[in-house]
Amino acid sequence: MRRKSVYRFAIISVCLVMILSMLGGCKGNSDKPQAENSANSNSEQLTPQKENTVNKMSFIPGIYTAESKGKEGTIQIEVTFTEDQLTDIKVLSQGETAGIGDAALDTLKEQIIDGQTLAVDAVSGASETSAGLLAAVEDAVKQAGGDVEAFKSNAVKKPGEGLTEQLAADVVVVGAGASGVSAAVSAADKGAKVIIIEKTATIGGASNLSWAGKFYNSSASLNEGLKVNVEQEIADWIYNNHWRVDAAAIRQYVMKSGETYDWLADKGYKTMFMNFAGEPLHVLPAYDTRQELLRNMLAESVEKNGGQVITETTAKKLMTGTNGEVTGVIAEKKDGTTLEVTAKSIVMATGGYAANKEMVKEVFGFEGINGGLGQNIGEGLEMAWAAGAKVPDNLGGQMLHQTLARATGKLKEQYSSFEASYPLMLSYLPNFINVGPSGARFRDEAATLEAVAAANTSAFNGPYHLVIVSQSQIDALTAQGMNGVKAPRLPGMPPEFYADFQDQFKLDTPWKNAQQVFDSMVENGDGYKGGTIEELAKNAGMDTDVFKNTFNKYQEAIRTGVDVEFGKSKAYLQLMGESGPYYAIIAEINNLGSVGGLLVNTDFQVLNDKRVPVPGLFAVGLESEGVLFNDTYVGNGVGIGYSFTSGRLGGDRAAAKALAN
Repeated sequence: MRRKSVYRFAIISVCLVMILSMLGGCKGNSDKPQAENSANSNSEQLTPQKENTVNKMSFIPGIYTAESKGKEGTIQIEVTFTEDQLTDIKVLSQGETAGIGDAALDTLKEQIIDGQTLAVDAVSGASETSAGLLAAVEDAVKQAGGDVEAFKSNAVKKPGEGLTEQLAADVVVVGAGASGVSAAVSAADKGAKVIIIEKTATIGGASNLSWAGKFYNSSASLNEGLKVNVEQEIADWIYNNHWRVDAAAIRQYVMKSGETYDWLADKGYKTMFMNFAGEPLHVLPAYDTRQELLRNMLAESVEKNGGQVITETTAKKLMTGTNGEVTGVIAEKKDGTTLEVTAKSIVMATGGYAANKEMVKEVFGFEGINGGLGQNIGEGLEMAWAAGAKVPDNLGGQMLHQTLARATGKLKEQYSSFEASYPLMLSYLPNFINVGPSGARFRDEAATLEAVAAANTSAFNGPYHLVIVSQSQIDALTAQGMNGVKAPRLPGMPPEFYADFQDQFKLDTPWKNAQQVFDSMVENGDGYKGGTIEELAKNAGMDTDVFKNTFNKYQEAIRTGVDVEFGKSKAYLQLMGESGPYYAIIAEINNLGSVGGLLVNTDFQVLNDKRVPVPGLFAVGLESEGVLFNDTYVGNGVGIGYSFTSGRLGGDRAAAKALAN
């Protein structure tokens, strides 16, 4: 059944403040001159901005400090008012993602001051950061005695509303993440004129947040003595996905990804090889350098070849011809201008739909955390489906890859990062009993030692799971650190989770203030406590009889050393003591992105319901990744490795098709 565009509209209506508003009345104007196909055409289409209708405001002059929670922590600002205007916003402190959240703050500050309004769109890809800044400014307006509702009602007319700009290219790429940039660069290198459009102000997408990519038998891997048996790798991959994959697509990625390493290195995007327990991972460049490196790649290929990089422009619809061929893209620029780009090949690289909670729940049943980008709500898929693309049989796969403790964010405002991560670290150890929302145990907790196993076993069980910790275990952690509970190794968290307390991240580091931290977790509403098992069950909303039965069976397994239910190793069956209190950590699964949504062949042409290419339409990156997996992602580094590789190959083939016509 073809997915309806209701997903896009539903998520926008529910989260109006947090994602781009749907703009009305923006129509093409045939009386306006068409733009020349040049880099300067953007400015030629603009007309003088109409004067905004702004309510007269009254403030108590002064400088006011306010703060609110963003995505990564507290945003603290200083706002200056005269008698009738907000004149300045200074960000005193913030911890938002570099290149995404901090850029959003700058954009919003300018819009608020210029428009004298809070009625501004959230910056795409930084909705939580945007909401945090707007809330802090609203508080400052209140402190200054301003009329908040009047300040919110000041409407800003966008200067481009009613205007249409028309451009033409050989290839247009929609989305400037790893796959989109790679596709644009590869197509331009083949001689195509390329226009790449990106809905946010940021180049790089999810690759700016990623750790490492998998490139099989790259020159760096071979130089370090790691040569993967690719035939065995391909066979195991197909087998482990129950043969419900495109074997040719898997073979192409495994055989061609090593070339991508050298291609990126030649372009200046240099990764560092790591033999990760026999897996050929390549650590991406320093986080704060990635966007600049990708922009340089675009400048040296796309722009040098007469193409354009257009950011803060959201694709809305694919243009089609009389025979069903895709002929271009209709998009909306930041200033409200309608942009029409015609091309012979259109490459979709829009990052999937993982931020569309309703759609993820509908097609996959997952209700955890979106750890990817907030702008990825499925617009690209909706456009492609509307243009005739097939909805794949395995639509719904997600990249579930990390366990999170709900308590961490608030605890970091009260304790050191190491202390605030106590609940998180325990969710990565096999020594504790894990139960679902009902109180039933659902797995051998040794699954926590592998990221994909941990994520998928939990997600299959419900929207969260609970990690049960006893008082005697907390006492042991306080005295001896993780050695006190006989942790087999350090928690397998991503490196960025412990980067700021790496010197303390050791098995023998005592857990100072552990009791206070877990009590604070409960006080903050991010965990539960009970003097008895029955009380813990009641406080956590579990079924008391179910949890009592589960707990008693687990205690029996500890006494006998035999876990008859799940076969947990005796080494991980640690004593919990004879009395409470007991704590329950709320653990949730992080979804890094949706997997698939468009069916492609090995030329990355998008297929229709008859599995025949839709003329002119290509897809790369996550939206095309469903050909590699059955129902969900089970790789390690494949996501980013495939994004770069599919982009490189798909861009080349899209250009070849365009230039041959």
